[in-house]
Amino acid sequence: MISPTNASRHSRAPARLQQAEAPAPRAATPFTPPTGARSISCVIPCFNEAANLRHLLPLLEDILWATHMRWEIIVVDDGSTDDTAAVAEAWCELSGFRCISLSRNFGKEAALTAGLAAATGDAVVLLDGDLQHSPQLIHTMVAQWVAGAEVVYAVREERSDESRFKQIGSRLFYSLVNSSDRFAVPKDAGDFRLMDRKVVDALMSLPERSRFMKGLYAWVGFRAVALPYTPAPRAEGRSTFNARRLVRLAIDGLTAFTTWPLRMVSVVGLLLALPAFGYGAFVAIDHLLFGNAVSGWTTIVVSLMFFIGIQMISTGIVGEYIARIYEEVKGRPLYVVREERGTGIETGKP
Repeated sequence: MISPTNASRHSRAPARLQQAEAPAPRAATPFTPPTGARSISCVIPCFNEAANLRHLLPLLEDILWATHMRWEIIVVDDGSTDDTAAVAEAWCELSGFRCISLSRNFGKEAALTAGLAAATGDAVVLLDGDLQHSPQLIHTMVAQWVAGAEVVYAVREERSDESRFKQIGSRLFYSLVNSSDRFAVPKDAGDFRLMDRKVVDALMSLPERSRFMKGLYAWVGFRAVALPYTPAPRAEGRSTFNARRLVRLAIDGLTAFTTWPLRMVSVVGLLLALPAFGYGAFVAIDHLLFGNAVSGWTTIVVSLMFFIGIQMISTGIVGEYIARIYEEVKGRPLYVVREERGTGIETGKP
């Protein structure tokens, strides 16, 4: 929800938080956003980020008060197994905070969508709950937005902290997904961004359920400004985004925004079929004209295994696209909300 225009700055910590977890008391703000002032929503998808939220939420509150805009902070608990929901719900005792708890872990793309659907601000900021996305950059993002930018996205300046495998995989992925000339997904840009309300509405109008958010951000377009940044180390805990999930996300992105794998199957099939037919014609003519016996059973067996392998790979590529069609046709919701805490904007919308 958007913090009320007639509310003073919070002078107490949430009562449900233990004393050791509570932020320091705050003095009343000298500025009260006027009625009709611009508003900003911050969406934080979380999975087992309770320890980090205890640091992030008070810091983010101070930063949003400094923008002199009406604001809201929406924490989306993506089926966490720790006390992430409890920490977020405690802050919901104060104005400006809202917690959406999903019924299970649906994945970050679904959690982001749930937060965007709930956000009501004129601008929406997406950031992770692990403090690697510096909240201080929100001031720069807001300044760019006020100056006319409709999207302000953070771009990693360097990847020296990542493994060689991840760096090579990242370059390969972006080169493949940007093989189409219709639009380009910015390299090294993630979910940390500010988007104007019209951009958020455009994203929410897209009906697809297999959502690759980085591709969707680029697909909707609008005036975008890149903001270089260097991610900070995680404040607490360890990332759950392992290599397996990274590969799965890459496959989702490739199948959602490119069709070249399907075309590649046709091209490879043609390139293999033409020499095979040519060699077959040569063997038949050689036998009919010169009576040479057909030999090379080992070669035939190896060739069969090779072509069968190519067929299986091709079938797998086609199967990936069929699986996406299957998911879309079923029409299941992208996520299920278990519980919502916090009140809505002036209309009273929850």
